[in-house]
This record gives sequence, C-alpha cells and structure tokens, in this order.
Amino acid sequence: MSSNDFSQHTPLMRQFFSAKAEYPDVLLFFRMGDFYELFYDDARKAARLLDITLTQRGQSGGNAIPMAGVPYHAADGYLARLVALGESVAICEQIGDPALAKGLVERKVVRVITPGTLTDEALLDHRREQLLLAVSQTKLGYGLAWADVAAGRFQLSFADDAEQLGAELARLDPAEILIPDSDELANILKSSKGLRRRPVWYFDTETGTRQLLQFFSVADLSGFGLNDGSPANAAAIAAAGALLGYLEETQKQRLPHLSSLQWEAAADAIAMNAATRRHLELDERFDGQSQHTLLGVLDTTCSPMAGRLLRRWLHRPLRDSQIIRMRHQAVAELIDRQMIGPLSAVFHGIGDLERMLTRIALRSARPRDLSGLRDGLLRLPEIEAILQAANAPRLYELCTALGRHPDLAAHLQQALMLQPAVLLRDGGVFATGFDAELDELRVLSTNADQFLIDLEVREKAATGIATLKVGYNRVHGYYIEISKGQAEKAPAHYTRRQTLTGAERFITEELKAFEDKVLSARERALARERFLYEQLLDRLNNDLQTLKACAQALAECDVLTAFAERAEALNWCRPQFSDTDGIRIRRGRHPVVEQVREQAFEPNDLILGGEQRMLLITGPNMGGKSTYMRQNALIILLAYIGSFVPAESAEIGPIDRILTRIGAGDDLARGQSTFMVEMAETSFILRNASPQSFVLMDEIGRGTSTYDGLALAQACAEALCDGNRAYCLFATHYFELTALPESHAGIRNVHLDAVEHGDQLVFMHAVKDGPANRSFGLQVASLAGLPKPVLTRAKQVLMKLENKPQQPLSLNPQTLEQPAQIGLFVAEDALANAVDALSPDELTPKQALEALYRLKQLR
Repeated sequence: MSSNDFSQHTPLMRQFFSAKAEYPDVLLFFRMGDFYELFYDDARKAARLLDITLTQRGQSGGNAIPMAGVPYHAADGYLARLVALGESVAICEQIGDPALAKGLVERKVVRVITPGTLTDEALLDHRREQLLLAVSQTKLGYGLAWADVAAGRFQLSFADDAEQLGAELARLDPAEILIPDSDELANILKSSKGLRRRPVWYFDTETGTRQLLQFFSVADLSGFGLNDGSPANAAAIAAAGALLGYLEETQKQRLPHLSSLQWEAAADAIAMNAATRRHLELDERFDGQSQHTLLGVLDTTCSPMAGRLLRRWLHRPLRDSQIIRMRHQAVAELIDRQMIGPLSAVFHGIGDLERMLTRIALRSARPRDLSGLRDGLLRLPEIEAILQAANAPRLYELCTALGRHPDLAAHLQQALMLQPAVLLRDGGVFATGFDAELDELRVLSTNADQFLIDLEVREKAATGIATLKVGYNRVHGYYIEISKGQAEKAPAHYTRRQTLTGAERFITEELKAFEDKVLSARERALARERFLYEQLLDRLNNDLQTLKACAQALAECDVLTAFAERAEALNWCRPQFSDTDGIRIRRGRHPVVEQVREQAFEPNDLILGGEQRMLLITGPNMGGKSTYMRQNALIILLAYIGSFVPAESAEIGPIDRILTRIGAGDDLARGQSTFMVEMAETSFILRNASPQSFVLMDEIGRGTSTYDGLALAQACAEALCDGNRAYCLFATHYFELTALPESHAGIRNVHLDAVEHGDQLVFMHAVKDGPANRSFGLQVASLAGLPKPVLTRAKQVLMKLENKPQQPLSLNPQTLEQPAQIGLFVAEDALANAVDALSPDELTPKQALEALYRLKQLR
C-alpha cells in the first residue's frame, strides 16, 4: 500500500509508515500493547515465514490493513526463527509510559536485529560465533574487519587476493557480510550467505580512521599497530569504518564491550584454503553435520565460551612454536598433577561469562546473567587453588589473568536472590536484607495474602454466603466473588465490579482502600528493584575490562583442560617441534576414524624431510589411503593448536600451509564440472605450496581420459617434488607412476595392502614400502554389490586386456617428449578389436555389409 499521502491514514498508521520508511528492507516489529504487530507486506511475509495467522482489521486510507502479530513475551522464539532464515528485524517500541501519554503513545525503532549483530541469549548458538564481517576492496587486495558483537571482539586482517579472501571467509564463516555496492566484489562473494550491499562511500579510509579514533577515544591508532600507512592497514581501516557505521545504525547505543582492536596477520597462522578445511572436516562434514568431525572428538570443554575458543584455534593453528610449546607444557602439567577432574568439576559450574558481560555492557542483561556472573566469580578461588600447584608458565599467566574479584563477588552474593526471577519486570531479583526500602515495600505486599484470607473469613460470617471468595486479577484488581444463585444476598455496601457467566464480582470501600495501598506498594517495589538493578549494572561496568580478561582466561584454561582430558583418555602423545626441516610421526592414528571404528585401528608411520619429499601411495580403494593421508594432516594441525596427538611420537618441523586435493564434486553455481574443480584446487596448490607446506593429493587426473589423466598426474607429482619441494602424500591408481622414484630421488613408493581370503577381500590398512602389485578393483566392486553379470563380464574384459602383449612403459624424458601418448595399456590393433566385437550370428545382411565396409576402412 502506498504511504505517500499520510493524511489518508490513521495517526497510528502514519506512525508506522514513518518508522517503516527508515527501514524499508527489514521486517518492522511494531509494539502495540502486549504484541508486536506487522502490517501490509511485512505481515504477509512474516505469516509465510513463521506460519502465523494473517488477518485484516480496521481500515486506513480507505483500505483494510493486513496484520500479523506475535506476543511480546514470546518474541524471542519468533526472532530466532527469522534470523535463522537470514532476515533482519527492526524493533519499534513504545517510548514512555502509555498510562501517562496524552493521545497516541510515541514509538521509535530502538534496535535492528540482524544475523551478524545478535547478543540475546535466546537468538544465539551457544558454541558458535555469530560474526559480522565487512570487506573493502583495493587494487592490492581486500581489507577485512569483523566483530563478534555477542562476545566483544573486534579484529582486522588483509587478504592479498580472491583466493585468500575465500580462505578467510571459510575460516570465519560470518553470519552477515557488508560489502561496497560493487558488482565485482558481489560476484566474487555471490555464494556467501548474509551478503549486504552498502554505499561505496561507507568504505573510506579517512572516514574509518576518524570513526575508530572517536569510537576508542584515542589520539591515534598506533596502539593497535595501524599507523604504518600500509595499503593493508588502509584497506582494513576502511572496512572497520563501514562495520562501525553499520553497528551504529542497528544497535543505536554505545558498545563499550568492543574495547580493543586486534590485527590478525596471515603469516602468523598455518594457511588453509576453503577446500582444505572442507576436505579435512574440521568441524563440519560434507553433509553439514558436526558429528564425527575433529571438533566432535576434541571438544570436551565445559563452558560455551571455551567451545567457541577451541573452534577458533582449530581453524587458525599458529606458526609460533613458542606459544604452542607453552600450551603443550600446560597440558602435560595438567595431566601429570592430576588436575583434569578437579578443574572440570569447577568449569561445569561456570556459565558463558563472555556473553553475560556483553549484555551487562549493553544494559540488556537479565537477572540470570547477573546470578551467572556471581556464581562464576565465586568459583575463582577454587580454580586459583588448583592452578597454584602447577609449574607451567602459561598456567601461571592464566591464573594471574583470572584476577581477584572478592568484593564484587561478595556484593553480587549479597544483592541477588539465590535464583532470581527470569525477568526484572516480575520482581524477586534482590535478596531480602540488601535494601531496607525494598524490604519495607515487600512486607506490605506480602501481608496482603493474610489480609485477604482474614477478609474472606469475616465476609462469609457476615453475609452467611459459604461460597464467597476473595480474589485478584491483573485486569480488575481485587474483588469479592459470589455465585449467581447467591448474588441476591450481597449486602447493600457491596458495589458490583464485574459480571461473569456463573458469578458476580463486587468491591467494598475497605477492599478498595486496601487495593490502592497494596498495588501502590507493589509498583513502588518494582520501581525500586529497577533502580537497584541500574545501580548494579553501573558497578559491574566499572570492572568490565578486568572481568573480560577473567572470562578469556577461564575459556583458555577450559580448552587446555579439555586437551589434557583427551590426551589421557585417548592415549595421545605430546608432539615435539623441531626448528629444522622434517616430519617424523611414529604409529600415527586418525583421531576421528579411530573413535568410530569397531575394530582396532592400525597405526602407521610417516617420515618426510631432507631429500625425501613425497610418498607415492598405491593400493586398493577402501584400503585406507585417504585415511592415512588425512590422519597425518590432522596430527600436524592438532600439534600446532597446542593439543597432544594420536601417535606414539611426533616430531614436526616448521609448517606454513596445509593444502589438500581430496575428492571433488560439481560446483554448479559457478558452472564448473567435477574435473574443473579438481584442476582448480590442484592449480592453487601448485602455485602456493612451499618447502614448508604439507600437501595431500588424492587421485589426480581421474576425471578425464586415461592418457590425459596420467600425464597430468605425473607432471603434478614432478612439480611438487622438484619445484615446490613440499612435503607431499600423493595417492594414485596409475601404476605407471610407481616408476617415478627411479628418476626422482625425493619420491618413495609405499602401498596399503589387501589380501584375498577365499571369496573375500581383507584390507590390512598397513602402510608398507614399495608399490602395490594390483588394484583389487573388481573385488571392491563386488563388495559394493555390483550385479554378478556385470562382474562376470568385467572379469572377461580384464582377462582379455591382461593377455594382450604390452610394451614396457618408459617414464624417461626422451620417451615423454615423443608425440605418441602413453597410457595404462598399449594401443591395441584396431582391426583385430573390431573383428572381435562382431557377432555374425546376430547381424542382419544389411548390418553385415555395413560392418564389412567399416573393416575395410580400418585396414
């Protein structure tokens, strides 16, 4: 409906249209009494998304008004569903007290809820971050700024190119992305969720600098390491400015919990592109499930904030071996001094202090947030007492960062009820004895119950009506209720207040005077609690920064305790770091597969370094090649986040990247076939792998013809070994490649074996030296359930192929430079093949004549 001519609409709808004009692209929750109402197109959309009733009530501008509404007290559930669908919602509240308003109650939008700016507990996944990301674009790369508004983190970074930008997006997994209104960047990010275009001028470095200086109340940005004037800093500052502008629009208040800015340098972490994260299934499988992932095995943290920290560590393993060694030492100390059980017991009693503190800073905290903070602070002395026995530098630092907050803990303990009300408006938040004025007002309210009991007894005796009752409801207040049959016996001083189907309700002067007194006391008690609550929030905000540091220390201590628990429970060892080249893993195991297999897992070694750069892995499908490859990548990753690893021993040199090319699928959105995806991933690896990179290459070249595929596989293997000199596990079914070690000293053949036992194939899962002697393809096909006629025919074809005379394949450069292609099988005589393919008894005369002409052409 058009809102151009406001004079045609009612005052209420003019108020709605004014608010809607400011937020045309989001749903507007318009507060009316105990409901949030939506109108017109918003109502139609919400009715469809939320499965709520769409109605038409009243008229405005000569037309009926489509409406849909949700109860104010149940709004969180509906908001959570809308945000999960990627929608944003503007909350338009009544301003001031409706009882005191003259005419229409004033309303205004107090907050815009978007997927990237959530802070309400009911709208958030407890163990996942909900990030808002802004991306700016320059000729040299992309500036990134992101905020976890719910936890109070604000960070910057820079991506050199679109591929690195994709890797950062895969790592951060933002809920909402702000970009300049540019088709180029929009095309790059078109498959990303939560994309929101903003005017280009919002992404300006000078404007961003002014916004950051004002936001943090600083004279310059040197304290954040942003004063060097580099293109990377400039691009990130532009993104930060756009992000702050968006937060200002949506939150409509100060954000004191975003108190610092941290730069994340790409060089500080082991790089993993989006494909690698996908292939390794760090926290999500290809089907979107988190079960049976590395995080699923590793996460035994007790608090939600620790679970989120662990996920961040998992996606950003650090290259600084000194930091990681300190984590390893802390884990070892927790195990050796048997601290795991006592610490876990304490952590189970600590809630999500990180997000509680955010809501306190935003003054949207509920009473249970405050009692949760109280309970957490009261457990700090127990944690300190346990950690004091430790002899590990990192545990000492964490113990110091926890701080001492005895006065604040005691104040919260004195102020709050043991289990305060869920909502402040219900009262019952502050403990008896904390505030004398509140106690006095509560006494008046509490005595009301006894007064009503006494009044009911007196009135029954005075009137002789045994069924008389004295009651109260929020709409009509106090009343005396008499059934319809007894209503004629009501005394003359009873004044009728309400008529029901089966009863009449009355009021007396005595009851009315009591009502005025009690209701006044209740309202004043609630007002007093609101005042005390604001005072308490003020007190807590004075200590916000030290409390945030405490929460972060608790989260890290919880993660390290989980590492220790996993190491002890799963028999993992402490890895060792070497400053020199090499990877040496003894009896390594796959951390996830080992937990889901019913049979015992077969450990295997990995030794790479020096001249030996590549293991060429052959063996049957299902024999364990992919498991072996992935397990070593995961062991390296675990070591570099500070965890112990599933192995007998592990010594690992410097690693700068983990790159994988395992499996592939169509990328239909980008118009890419399976083979195109495979080649794109391979190209990225060949252009980015270094001598300190760990690379997994699985079945390169299988998506095209045998000759092309083999040629590509060999060229890639040679480039990785001789050019990139990366540590590489290269799995293949091209047996011709097993000749590569003869001409390349950096390549060694290994295989995963299988044996036939009767009609069954038994996979040994053991890595052995040398190439595999056969593929067992038909046996695996049989295990998969291929029909017997197909398998029988396949055996016939295989025997025919194997019995054909073959020339030995030469992989020397002179042979490869010849124009003839090489393949798995030497080209057979075309005429003989054509003759063999004929079935004379099945041919018609015409078909036989045509076949004869074809044979003549082949001669």
